[in-house]
Amino acid sequence: MIEVKNLVKQFDGFRALDSVDMHVKKGAIYGLVGPNGAGKSTLIRHLTGVYRQDAGEVKIAGETVYENPAVKEKFGYIPDDLFYFISANTYEMKRFYQGMYPKFDDKLFFKLMEFFPTIDPKKNIRSLSKGMQKQVAFWLAVCIRPELLILDEPVDGLDPVMRRQVWSIIMADVAETGSTVLVSSHNLRELEDVCDHVGIMHQGKIMIERSLSELQGSVCKIQVAFQAEMPKLPESFEVLHMSNTGRVYTLIVKGNPKDAKEQLEKMNPMLIDLLPLTLEEIFIYELGGVDYEVKDILF
Repeated sequence: MIEVKNLVKQFDGFRALDSVDMHVKKGAIYGLVGPNGAGKSTLIRHLTGVYRQDAGEVKIAGETVYENPAVKEKFGYIPDDLFYFISANTYEMKRFYQGMYPKFDDKLFFKLMEFFPTIDPKKNIRSLSKGMQKQVAFWLAVCIRPELLILDEPVDGLDPVMRRQVWSIIMADVAETGSTVLVSSHNLRELEDVCDHVGIMHQGKIMIERSLSELQGSVCKIQVAFQAEMPKLPESFEVLHMSNTGRVYTLIVKGNPKDAKEQLEKMNPMLIDLLPLTLEEIFIYELGGVDYEVKDILF
């Protein structure tokens, strides 16, 4: 669905995007993560056709995006900073969307009204709270029946109940229509629940792009305790981080979790437990250290 090759963008000599490669399969829910300044928003502005690349290719459904209205009809975009016309209410924005998107589903609009009970569709949207404005954005975006939905910090400002409500609507749309979702967010715990693929950005590049299961299978957390002190580990055992409370050591280990556990079991520990790493923990260890060094992890 999304294919980006060797994408380059410079601003006053600063290379914001440095030969970015990105691939998002149709029907995937792709999480784009990275520290502030990594280039996530700049990349999204290329995907939505706001920016024109200096070099490289940006394609959606096999077609270039920039100045291509036919492609833009196929996707919805919810930015971090929302825009509504000064005097518009939800009904008026609905009519505007109908003029922009031929597939706008009027029946779905009224069906979804019950999921946003606090929104008065006759009230000026700009007078609503930030959270309510974001609910209107989701409401309208889902109704255009997008083949691709691009979300930049999508649930920022929503309360926990509405966050779950919004994600359930998006997941239901993906299941029903096979749509694709690209979401950029700092809420890694939330992405872990919804994404099946992850791309990690750093200094204008996507350093790692894998399925979430592959990412979680390449680094693991092990708790282990020995009768005496921690014995010397084999040279092939790649420990990324180690901490302990008394005799219980917690190791973050690079490599296959099953293989790592088998190596430790040969050392006759008192106890050993293999724990799953969250996406947030993977991100921390991926970009841990001075200047978010990535080179030591998962390569």
